[in-house]
Amino acid sequence: MAAADTPNTRTVGDIMSTPVIVATPDDKVAEAASRMREQRVGSVVVVDGSRPVGILTERDLVRIAAAGADTGTATVRDWMTENPDSVAPDVDATTAFASLSEHGYRHIPVVDHDEVVGIVSMRDLMRIAQIQPAENLAHEIPRGLEGVVVAETTVGDVRGLEGFYHYRQYSAIDLAQKRSIEDVWHLMFEGTLPSRAESDTFRRRIAPMREIPADIKRSLPEVARLGLNAPPLDMLRTSISLLGANLGFRPSLDVDGAELHEQALRVCAVVPTFLTAIYRLQHDLEPIEPDPDLPYAANYLFMLSGTVPPPQHARAVEQYMISTIDHGFNASTFTARVITSTGADLAAAVTGAIGALSGPLHGGAPSRALDMLDSIGSIENAEPWLRGAVERGDRLMGFGHRVYKTDDPRSVMLRGIAEQLGGDSIELAKQIEAKAIEVLAELKPGRRLYTNVEFYAGIVMDTAGLPREMFTPTFASSRVIGWCAHILEQAADNRLIRPSARYVGPPPPQPVPDAE
Repeated sequence: MAAADTPNTRTVGDIMSTPVIVATPDDKVAEAASRMREQRVGSVVVVDGSRPVGILTERDLVRIAAAGADTGTATVRDWMTENPDSVAPDVDATTAFASLSEHGYRHIPVVDHDEVVGIVSMRDLMRIAQIQPAENLAHEIPRGLEGVVVAETTVGDVRGLEGFYHYRQYSAIDLAQKRSIEDVWHLMFEGTLPSRAESDTFRRRIAPMREIPADIKRSLPEVARLGLNAPPLDMLRTSISLLGANLGFRPSLDVDGAELHEQALRVCAVVPTFLTAIYRLQHDLEPIEPDPDLPYAANYLFMLSGTVPPPQHARAVEQYMISTIDHGFNASTFTARVITSTGADLAAAVTGAIGALSGPLHGGAPSRALDMLDSIGSIENAEPWLRGAVERGDRLMGFGHRVYKTDDPRSVMLRGIAEQLGGDSIELAKQIEAKAIEVLAELKPGRRLYTNVEFYAGIVMDTAGLPREMFTPTFASSRVIGWCAHILEQAADNRLIRPSARYVGPPPPQPVPDAE
């Protein structure tokens, strides 16, 4: 990498952290982990004298825990990444970011003449990389619009290189651990977390909105019969279209903010009722009316099974739901905003978002990840099964993410929730995760794949009693809150989203031949 060549260019040496927290290859993992906790850092550089020979990160600690290794006896040498990439202190920070971000590294040792002099995090580099003149950012538009900024939002964001995402100004994972889904719903729609009194008022406001309108309730059995073999998510598209028509939703361009806000509340509240009613009708069961005294997640499980769920199951599903409310400009959210930008009604935008979510590359993987674990069956089968899949070029369901180049924070949280729920499936999943990372490291060197939200989400939902065909619909029951928050934002300051394409066909104009 070229060194900085202007006096105003910030270098790696300007932003690196020093002194570096280090360990030796013969140190015990527990000792290194203790240093990381005490100094509140995400890695230690492993040195031989002053020369770097490896790096041990938080990710490695997760691998160790998943493998069940004894950190008191395991050595750093056994688990470190050997000969890590490094960067010189005089390198331009922006150049370092562009060169290193593609590998998904979170911490990079800074080395000067074979001696560790500091460490720089991707968060530090990103702050520098984002402050650039527009002409420095000109580039070819990547396929799939990856990394292209298409709008400004206050709803939330994903910082994939850091393994972090947020709703408004709060960590989404912190919200899932500390608040109810109703509180987070309030945050997404109103912009603030509610007080206890405000939260109670909000719950009372949305409780009656869970009811399916009488006309649709009468026709829903016939709708379900028309699609007995259709996934519940597909039937939800039809139900939301019916709801918009029944309630007289008008184009968002023709309604004020207060009316659109009320429509959004109504749609978010009734989606779980639609989903559970459709599921029960498809299985020759009578739909169950929502219980106004039950909170969102508990009511969802109640309407599905007819039994009030154990508190730990309701809370586990609620935390999953909170963690999936929003996730940047994913395919379904972007679809909702594009449709809203045309001035279409809210039901049309939500219906389009559901269609995007139904694709297996977006929302359909939780059950597939669980199916993969079932196919493997035991830890003895894990290595040959995984090795064969990777060598065939098969996709490992529950691994990899378009945005995250490190741990998916949702996966980390859900692993913990699954451990709290207990059961044989979580122990097997942790062992398979460790083995998959090991196989991928060997067969796909340089391409680091980590578990994503789907890997442990399936285990959590399965343990809580949700049937597999309802995994993706459960995703939709919470993501609709994020969709509607974006719909409200788009409508409030709208401009038609109308991108361009690069034509690559035969050069025009060519003469039109006469018909023969």
